[in-house]
Amino acid sequence: MARNHEPKIFLFLSQILGKRIFDSKGRSLGKIVDLVANLTEPYPYVTDILLAPRSGRKQMFLPWQRITDVNNKTVAYPVTPDDFREPVLRENEALLKDALLDKQVVDTNGAKVLRVNDLHFLKTLNNLLLVHVDVGFRGLMRRVGLERPLDLFLRWFFDYTLSDQLISWKFIQTLASPDLLRLKVTQNRLARLHPADLADIIEELDIYKRTAVFQSLDVETAAETLEETSSEIQVSLIEDMEPAEASDIIEEMSLSEAADLLGDLPQDRAEDILKEMEDEFAEDVRELLVHHEGKAGGLMTTSFLRFAPSATVGEAMDCIRREAEDMDLIYYIYVVDEEEKLSGVIGLRELLTAPSKTSLGELMHTRVVSVNLDEKKGQIADHFAKYGLLAIPVVDEMNRIKGVIIFKNLLEVVAPQLGQ
Repeated sequence: MARNHEPKIFLFLSQILGKRIFDSKGRSLGKIVDLVANLTEPYPYVTDILLAPRSGRKQMFLPWQRITDVNNKTVAYPVTPDDFREPVLRENEALLKDALLDKQVVDTNGAKVLRVNDLHFLKTLNNLLLVHVDVGFRGLMRRVGLERPLDLFLRWFFDYTLSDQLISWKFIQTLASPDLLRLKVTQNRLARLHPADLADIIEELDIYKRTAVFQSLDVETAAETLEETSSEIQVSLIEDMEPAEASDIIEEMSLSEAADLLGDLPQDRAEDILKEMEDEFAEDVRELLVHHEGKAGGLMTTSFLRFAPSATVGEAMDCIRREAEDMDLIYYIYVVDEEEKLSGVIGLRELLTAPSKTSLGELMHTRVVSVNLDEKKGQIADHFAKYGLLAIPVVDEMNRIKGVIIFKNLLEVVAPQLGQ
């Protein structure tokens, strides 16, 4: 069976813009000043050209399907007056030069912010597809007409060929405007990034794009990303939001992170957000806010698992399955008496390997490393280093457990000072 081997023709936007369009009789209709594309997936397709008539009349849209090449001329054929329409974008459409050229985009594969120097299209019999963005120096030189002189210079003097830096559209997240962000959000490309990578990207952007990107994320992703950003950026992002929206995101954060963030906000702003929170979460946060952030009470979380010594391994495991998603700490569980005094600790591995009917009082280790509420961060760090723990409980003067410090939370406070 004969196969249809359609030739692959690639074009750059810089090669298309400025081209003069002629009608079937050779008369000039004007020149291409932009392309309109439907931002569908996986690759946007060009629907129209934005035509600037030679006579100085207002710009119009003309269907791309009418454009063809005849004897090295770009011809619109067949074309009727009805083919020209007002330059009004339809749903999911964008002007590519206006929206992307010289704009920042996110390469979600490489997790970095880049500048678009050119656009790369695949021309088929029926469509012109946007398949890559060009972020390289060669693309910039092509736009200013210096691509060929640059190639000759590099080959002559250095025996080197500068390659194009093309990134597949499948990995591109546009940042040009909130409208374009919303169009791409349905693909959830930013949400696929690790929160730490997404935080790095947000920190690179100016305040307007940063806010637009952050507010385009779903609540869970926004919370995870917020935890990875600096306190200054956390404050700037939350201050731009309505209290109800901010509270939804902060409630998805760990208690200690939420308390730190609210502690950095102006008091009246923090209070407005607390009022929008669920009562139980708000009460836990208020409890943490009374402690100094440089001491154990300000570093701890109150979202951890505690049980009576009479509870069994099976009962503890059932509780973990129900509550783990809302806990900041699950790799240790703590055993407390009826007065909340700390009696022992059990590691998750020990819990998983013990018979289900074993009581926690039989399984627990009674020699527990703990710190008091006023312990300073330097002393806490020494405890982590000495005992190799992942978390340390915080107790009051009566040995009642008040919270737990997770190593990650301590590291975020101590790490900035390590290079000093």
